[in-house]
Amino acid sequence: MKVGFISLGCSKNLIDTEIVIGMFKNNNYKIVNKPEDADVLVINTCGFIESAKEEAINTILEMAEYKKQKCKYLIVMGCLVQRYYEDLLKSLPEVDLFIKIDEYDRLWEKIEDLIKRDIVQKSKTKTSKKIYEIKPLPMPTFNEFFERVITTGKNYAYLKIGEGCSNKCTYCAIPYIRGPFVSRKMEEILEEAEMLATKGIKEIIVIAQDTTKYGIDIYGESKLAELLEKLSEIKGIEWIRFLYSYPEGITDKLIETVANNDKIAKYFDIPIQHISNSILKKMNRKTTKENITSIIEKIKNKIPDVTLRTSLIVGFPGETEKDFYELLDFVKAAKFDKLGTFMYSKEEGTPAARLPEQIHGNTKKARYNKIMKEQAKISLENLEEKIGNIYKVLIENISFDGKYFVGRTMQDVPEEDGLVYIKNDGKYKVEDILNHFVECGIEKVSNYDLIGKIRD
Repeated sequence: MKVGFISLGCSKNLIDTEIVIGMFKNNNYKIVNKPEDADVLVINTCGFIESAKEEAINTILEMAEYKKQKCKYLIVMGCLVQRYYEDLLKSLPEVDLFIKIDEYDRLWEKIEDLIKRDIVQKSKTKTSKKIYEIKPLPMPTFNEFFERVITTGKNYAYLKIGEGCSNKCTYCAIPYIRGPFVSRKMEEILEEAEMLATKGIKEIIVIAQDTTKYGIDIYGESKLAELLEKLSEIKGIEWIRFLYSYPEGITDKLIETVANNDKIAKYFDIPIQHISNSILKKMNRKTTKENITSIIEKIKNKIPDVTLRTSLIVGFPGETEKDFYELLDFVKAAKFDKLGTFMYSKEEGTPAARLPEQIHGNTKKARYNKIMKEQAKISLENLEEKIGNIYKVLIENISFDGKYFVGRTMQDVPEEDGLVYIKNDGKYKVEDILNHFVECGIEKVSNYDLIGKIRD
């Protein structure tokens, strides 16, 4: 049978999808890229905010149309299912099997049982298939090491070091969907990284809901710095980066490790969300404006060429004009290299959804636009400072018209940050340069991207 996949949401979700692809492949299913070719369609959903929920529902309904053609089974898993399981059972009869996150330890059993039971049932009664439920084991083991099929290309792969979140920010549903933060054992993470290296992966991107919490639950202290050092010892891995590091968890040891290890990207992704102490307290963030400012200054002093990335929320309940302009002034002063902004989404079941002084949608949009307009200027200024610099660039593609090689520096997260465009002057064969590193001198910039030339 042929099986197709759609993975929605974050990179952590993508890893779950890659594991399921691996399960199907190991059980002799053929993986296909076009839904019209699939006998089985699997959708891994996101249920984090309203827009993600809408995308998931629309995708399910779109894929259900293929059941009128070749597709025999539609399977839906992930965060949306965990959060709205009973509602989905009632409202989406087109789906043959829903799998909650806390059922992942029985995931393959449920999938295999669906198909086998249906075959037997049809052969005996000629009746249509039914949704059924298998009671899950009490402790999921999906968080351990599994062979997976990498879907992000030849050069980079994500490496999840923990599951869930214990921070309980008042606006966030992740702890209720994914449960508390649980670290993976270091030896299993390293085993997976070794496997990735044998597949030719050059860059490891370490992820978790909050990577700075890694190890605290099983080792009694944060082990992120130690893990990064051990990853850097793996032969074949040339670039290592970690994302989602909360400011209160960034230690002097972590900063030193990043500063002194050439394989680790001089890159800190610090989701601060806000800078007003009043709003931070309402968000139940475990930090203050003073702590955030201090940690950013410490990082910049220790690593002068560091790239800083953050994410913000505007329009949180009770955010006054004063709170917002305090945030805007901070953005102007901090000059983040990369910055994403979200308009607050009122999520049912979260404490923030019950707060008074909910902000009007038009006000959220106006504040979002002001932040992003300011950041566009800052980003351009930061990029212009790179003109004349020389960077190691990983070439990953060629432009549609063949005129440019397209790559990234160590300071750019794939699919999130900017690119480097290098004029293809005919001196290099595509096969000799694609998926290889080159030295590139930066000559000019364009929006969020760099334009350069290979140094001979």
